[in-house]
Amino acid sequence: MGRSLLTLLVITGLAGTINNNSLSTKDKKKAISLMKETRDDAFRSTKDLSEAQLNFKAAPEKWSVKECMYHIASAEKLLWGMFETSMKEPDNPEKRSEIKVTDDQLVKMIEDRTVKAQAPEPIQPKNTGYSSLNEANEDFKKTRLEHIKYIKNSTEDLRNHVVQLPFGWIDCYQLFLMIGSHTNRHTQQINEIKTNPGFPVK
Repeated sequence: MGRSLLTLLVITGLAGTINNNSLSTKDKKKAISLMKETRDDAFRSTKDLSEAQLNFKAAPEKWSVKECMYHIASAEKLLWGMFETSMKEPDNPEKRSEIKVTDDQLVKMIEDRTVKAQAPEPIQPKNTGYSSLNEANEDFKKTRLEHIKYIKNSTEDLRNHVVQLPFGWIDCYQLFLMIGSHTNRHTQQINEIKTNPGFPVK
């Protein structure tokens, strides 16, 4: 995410140490709801669009709707890889005091498109390896379903696995929420593209 999100964190004074170290039923429901809603919103944003609409770019350096979906699908796997790697590390509850954002604050921070961030090279649309929207959608659908199933059945202690990201420390439950909120971030981008005056009628 980069230094810009860290700056936002400091400027807005987002703070509030999380005291609940266990993954409650409420936490699970919240995560499942986020993952389902952001998945459905992403698919809804591209439904029934023509090829001209899917490939429209507001400027040569901007992403198209199709490219946004390529990024969403690819990022789903990259972020999950980060999550799995972090969960394989020994738990480190002593680092919980380093967490300065609540779950809701973390979600809002990732979804806030007023703060720009450069996507890592491997998940930029041109590097994702997808050749069609259908391919990206099917991959995203499959991986998101696996992630929803994981959180439904998980008995692992996500709260006491704490990881440092460029914008600060979060626990692995928050990292899981970050996956869903990242999807929302780029669904917003898709909807912004569709409001461009030059967006094709069909």
